[in-house]
Amino acid sequence: MEQALQSFVSTQHWVVVAGLFLVSLLILAKAADWLIDSAVILSEQSKIPKVVIGATIVSLGTTTPEVAISVLAAARGQSSLALGNAVGSVICNTGLILGLSCLLAPPKINHKILNRQNTIQVIALLFLVLACFPWQSPGNVFTQGGQISQLLALVLLIGLAGFTWQSVRLAKNIDPTLHETQDHEEHTSILVIVGKLIGAIILVVISARILLPTVTETAIRWNVPESVIAATLVAFGTSLPELVVTVIAALKAHGELALGNIIGANILNILFVVGAAGVVAQEGLTAGPHFFIILFPVMLILLVILTVGLQSNQKKLQRSYGIILLSIYVIYTVINYVVKSSS
Repeated sequence: MEQALQSFVSTQHWVVVAGLFLVSLLILAKAADWLIDSAVILSEQSKIPKVVIGATIVSLGTTTPEVAISVLAAARGQSSLALGNAVGSVICNTGLILGLSCLLAPPKINHKILNRQNTIQVIALLFLVLACFPWQSPGNVFTQGGQISQLLALVLLIGLAGFTWQSVRLAKNIDPTLHETQDHEEHTSILVIVGKLIGAIILVVISARILLPTVTETAIRWNVPESVIAATLVAFGTSLPELVVTVIAALKAHGELALGNIIGANILNILFVVGAAGVVAQEGLTAGPHFFIILFPVMLILLVILTVGLQSNQKKLQRSYGIILLSIYVIYTVINYVVKSSS
């Protein structure tokens, strides 16, 4: 199927390729939205506490597009695309989405909770960079890049299990409504919900399969590395669920929810997306020179700025941080397409 799709896309006019790219991204984002909604309703009607839903199903659900794209790409041998999507999503979440959230409605900072979550985020991102670094030949990092092995990817998945368990445990301690579930005015049949859930999953997989050939073809025609396309266009598309959630939360003056959503999504992009894709890829995921020249440095710079903002004595993450984050994201996007570094 993959070869047939690739052959079809390669013979199409660039307008058709661009149209397939945009349509598949929109379907992917919408299907992920349906998947989250269906999973939440199913869990609530199954009497699972809402705090467990929020700490597991919803947070994992928002990373469904990234997982679908990266795992399929890794299975096809496009490891730089798989890793680029995950790292690019972290950059998009922090630079574009959080920056936009700060401008719309500066989020309140719950230092106790967010500092704990940010610590996990810092550990996960640093672990990824160190795991990809070519320790046996450090002098070649900017010419040959590095790689994260299957074993270290498995460590990330183990970290995902630990993070999920900790999230549920901590949530139980701070949520006084642990044993309450939301009652819907109309009780939907479990079979109907399960049907929607399965349908959403099928749409996610199909749209991801259509998207990958268009990404490959776009990279070939633009003479831009797949990792660059994945870290910008694909990362933006797969981050649409986070973008929608964050913008709505900010507009409704729930900036703290938006901030927590971004940090949680970043953690899952590393532990879940990279971990799952790395385990699927027989030789692990390749981090070409482009990752160490642009992607990893930008990701770490954004992480430092966010950490400084969270460590401040301010009650909110000020708009000035939003301006800085957005500016870095714009510069990063321009540099990606101007430099066109080899992957």
